[in-house]
Amino acid sequence: MDMSALFSTAGDWLSSLLDSDGSLLDHLLNRWNIYQLAILLGLFATAHLLSRLIEPFVGTARQPRPQAIAAFTTVLSHRKRSILLAILLWLTVLTLQEVTWPSRSFYLAIAANLVTAWVIISLLTRLVRNRLLGRALALVIWGVAALNITGILPVVLTALESASFGIGERQVSLLAIVNGLIIAFALMWAAVVISRLVERRIFATPDLAPATQVLLSKLLRIALLTGAVFFALDLTGIDLTALAVFSGAVGLGLGFGLQKVVSNLISGFILLTDKSIKPGDVITVDETFGWINKLNARYVSVITRDGREYLIPNEDLITNQVINWSYSNTQIRLEIKFGVSYASDPHLVRRIAVKAAMSGDRVLPDPEPVCHLVKFGDSSLDFVLRFWITDPAEGVVNIKGKVFLALWDTLKEHDIKIPFPHREVILREPRDQP
Repeated sequence: MDMSALFSTAGDWLSSLLDSDGSLLDHLLNRWNIYQLAILLGLFATAHLLSRLIEPFVGTARQPRPQAIAAFTTVLSHRKRSILLAILLWLTVLTLQEVTWPSRSFYLAIAANLVTAWVIISLLTRLVRNRLLGRALALVIWGVAALNITGILPVVLTALESASFGIGERQVSLLAIVNGLIIAFALMWAAVVISRLVERRIFATPDLAPATQVLLSKLLRIALLTGAVFFALDLTGIDLTALAVFSGAVGLGLGFGLQKVVSNLISGFILLTDKSIKPGDVITVDETFGWINKLNARYVSVITRDGREYLIPNEDLITNQVINWSYSNTQIRLEIKFGVSYASDPHLVRRIAVKAAMSGDRVLPDPEPVCHLVKFGDSSLDFVLRFWITDPAEGVVNIKGKVFLALWDTLKEHDIKIPFPHREVILREPRDQP
């Protein structure tokens, strides 16, 4: 069927129906209109039954295949009832046009076009990754297509064009605002897609530092989104200078209400520009020890050794004390404290402690581990063993634990005792009580 002819027919039908002196109920209760409604319900039931019958064959088609074919068959399987209904409707419309007058298949033709438009639009919007956004976009586009198919779109456009109000020196209609929103959405979507493509190239450049890569990607995305919004406003016909006072008042209110958010945003840019913290660094903030996974506009993602991911606000990293284990040099010194009995030879203890530290697979031979006698304790000679590692991202507690175990084995091997506190309780004979 000629689509333009159908649209023209639908528009003429709507105009004649609105201008008609007859009853709308009488028109809807026409015998052939009731027949078309019954046929539509029957075709819907048939499409539903057929979709249930072919479900096993569709499930077989989903078995391992090339990714593109598997994705295509999955999308089609979700729309099989609508596809079958569209096919049945078009076959019925063509059949009725051959055996009777075209007007007796008028509503079925409109239903066929509506269902076909929904199938095509829903398939295309599946390209949008966000499912909720894709469904909303499909409903909006199909709504516009439905208005066009039924011939109501010109009436709606005329009503939107007539409804206007003044902004500055310009008259802005509701139609212009709707067009601006559509253009803004399209431009912002294009800006996000372009920024993602450019970000991949930026992060694939080895000559740029990680902090510089994040900074460039964030600035690029903000610039593209801001440009898309202002360009859409300009195409809408809104005078941007008239919004200066309003935007200033809104900005002042947002400045007080979103003070922490703005502070985190500014702190994020400071962290990116001074390169004090970058992805991959190992840091300690309060009791949180882990490596930086991602730098975001408002927070920093830190993953700890137990797999937990902490989202630390950027402002905390600016105002609080932060230990960056890999800021300028990844080599860090660790120390463990221990004590031995006074019967032990302190010179021997120092030598075997250094030997025990060297047995650790991550302990650096240069600088060499050292062991010092630091205190004559109440019941022990107190030592401190210091050694260096170059991979704090692999953990600090685990390497200290390995050195402790090696030291324990070495001390036992040389029969050196580790003292522990003793308490002596003296029970005196109680006095005789009267």
